[in-house]
Amino acid sequence: MLAGVAIGAVAIEGLHAQSTPKAYVVTEVEVLDQDAQNAYIPKVTEVIKSTGGTYLARGGTTVAFEGEAPKRVTITVYDSLAKAQASRSSAEWKALSAERSKAIKARSYATEGLAN
Repeated sequence: MLAGVAIGAVAIEGLHAQSTPKAYVVTEVEVLDQDAQNAYIPKVTEVIKSTGGTYLARGGTTVAFEGEAPKRVTITVYDSLAKAQASRSSAEWKALSAERSKAIKARSYATEGLAN
């Protein structure tokens, strides 16, 4: 009976995970200080990774279809919007604030993807 309960709990958790849409954080970046950005990138990469994020795009060629393209774009995916928000609220993220302000000017936002 306990095995049945455990299997049921795992199945419900799996269904819940499937119904929670992933979150995509889009960051438009303008580099203010290239040397500062070079020092900042490994640190922010570690914070993103340690808080559950994965880069999908990071500074490749950007083409505008409407309006002007930002100078640089990153797209990061998280398992949920709550996890993306937790990453940005983390002490590790906040600790990089001064370095980030020196290195880049950014506009960042998150959007939920389609539910599975």
